[in-house]
Amino acid sequence: MRKLLMHACCAPCFVYIEKDLRENGIINNTGELEKVDYTACFYNPNIHPSIEYEKRKESFITFCNDIVMCQNVVIDHYDLSSYVKYVVENVGDGKKYSVRCEYCYYMRLKKVFEYAKENNFDLVSTTLTISPYQNHELIKKAGEKLQDEYGIEFVYNDYKEHFREGHKMARDYGLYMQKYCGCIFSEESRYNCYTKKDLEKAKNGMII
Repeated sequence: MRKLLMHACCAPCFVYIEKDLRENGIINNTGELEKVDYTACFYNPNIHPSIEYEKRKESFITFCNDIVMCQNVVIDHYDLSSYVKYVVENVGDGKKYSVRCEYCYYMRLKKVFEYAKENNFDLVSTTLTISPYQNHELIKKAGEKLQDEYGIEFVYNDYKEHFREGHKMARDYGLYMQKYCGCIFSEESRYNCYTKKDLEKAKNGMII
């Protein structure tokens, strides 16, 4: 049985995928279902602010260790200043990355591939592919580039149709449900269009 390292962007996005991995396995690059020995990996240093990072990390740990008891690893690194500095210097017209998400996908998956290489994993995938709000083409681009760099197979499975189902499962488990993608830029985009009343709802834990 091959070993899969599944990058987890957060617990809510991992809930459905964990169930599917446990029951069915992963659809490999030949299009066949394959049972795998999977480990979830939390590595998301882009999350802002640090208190939000801690909430998401602890939710991931709770889900893996207390609810489903699955193998997991946390690469516990928080470095907002370096992330923001790199985005400002390298993202935009005529720069290395056209959009910040492209860098964010690559940066996070690169560390996951490094860990996979050091710990003899055969496959790498990511829970980012359950979100209809993520750019799946850029996720695949980053994964395929890293596959060539590290000699470890990147598996892209499109879980978008299960996004709502997964989040309902997460709410039923009582897991922390974040309100924006993660970085300081996505937080700004998420809340800039809302009124003071809307922000009070978000502050009180209501989804808006």
